[in-house]
Amino acid sequence: MNLKNKFKKRNLTYGTWININNILIPEILSMAKFDWFCIDLEHSSSDYNDVTNLIISSHNSNIPALVRVPSNDESVIKRVMDIGANGIIVPNIINKEEAIRAVNSIKYHPLGKRGVGLFRAQKYGSNFKKYYETNNKNSITILQIEHIDAVNKFEEIAKTKGVDCFFIGPYDLSSSMGIPGQFSNPKFLKIIKYLINICKLNKI
Repeated sequence: MNLKNKFKKRNLTYGTWININNILIPEILSMAKFDWFCIDLEHSSSDYNDVTNLIISSHNSNIPALVRVPSNDESVIKRVMDIGANGIIVPNIINKEEAIRAVNSIKYHPLGKRGVGLFRAQKYGSNFKKYYETNNKNSITILQIEHIDAVNKFEEIAKTKGVDCFFIGPYDLSSSMGIPGQFSNPKFLKIIKYLINICKLNKI
């Protein structure tokens, strides 16, 4: 079962963040039998060369590699996807328009508007046709909800076609509520329950 199928079946998965730019890190972490790695471009010193090495190391260890990009930027997302990321985590989505923009950057036509290029993901052109035909089915789109403004519009955001999961950013979300780091606060727990219920209603 691949990672996308686990998300679709709503299986519990285990993953970890990679913030250290060393190609041995994915190999070492793979011994813990994680389902996925997230290579972080938002809160780390990593650059595109680092991401390339970490993705290759992850794949050599048979672990899918997700990448958290620093922003909802089409030019960044398509470069990371062409490097070979299995999916993208997009931070700080506030409304449905931003959610659609993220999907457009990850998915090819007709589901999205991702530009076509030939790089590592497409095996430098030799696997272009198969990759193009399967990307929309296999690539993973994860949107981060980390502000109370996003919570207020979450019912619309959750209806966005092409989104596989949502990731809650607890520190930023609680900070936007005026209760930074208070994860046991009833107000925060109420919001988390609400987000989970909306996801269930939309079969996410």
